[in-house]
Amino acid sequence: MKLGKVVKSNSHCDYVVQLDDKVDVSNPPQAEDYGFGSFVKLEESGRHWAVGLIYNTQLFNPMFLSNGPRLSSEPDPLFAPDLINETRTLLGTVLVGTLEGEGDRTYGVHGIPRVVVPVNATACTMSQTEIYHFHLNPAQSPQFCYYSHLLRCGGSFAAQLTQQVLRELADSSLFSGADQRALEILCKELSWKNTMGAMR
Repeated sequence: MKLGKVVKSNSHCDYVVQLDDKVDVSNPPQAEDYGFGSFVKLEESGRHWAVGLIYNTQLFNPMFLSNGPRLSSEPDPLFAPDLINETRTLLGTVLVGTLEGEGDRTYGVHGIPRVVVPVNATACTMSQTEIYHFHLNPAQSPQFCYYSHLLRCGGSFAAQLTQQVLRELADSSLFSGADQRALEILCKELSWKNTMGAMR
């Protein structure tokens, strides 16, 4: 599902996506579509740019603390046809890699993408199949190489974000055997670190 478009960046791996609303599209995304820790892909004109994770949400309301005059009732659309709602939802997105294709195989390249994602690139939610392929390396073995990058660049909730992503991957049944056990061990280790850090 399309969420919106890239409007700015805070760094090479930290981008801001402006969410589509009912003025932009007839069926705007619902709150469940862009939750904390959701995987998104940034694309434009058929070109794939990057895979990211939503790590923050900001509500932008230009009317907040406005000192100008206010109407005593709701504006009449017949007399104010150009009056539109300028509130916006902005999604902070940390880039964690790219999706690559080779023959009939699709795999993920984890880390900070080399290219700069352009303004107006489309942000879309990723399917479970795409998330699974992103966590496979070229040899089709599971990987989770953006772990440390996410802990450093995932904003003020980086530890919680990483723990949530790990937990959801472990609960998704995408992996099995030793790979599933490795995910669960990482979950427990990070949970223990977060708990001990809060007690200090």
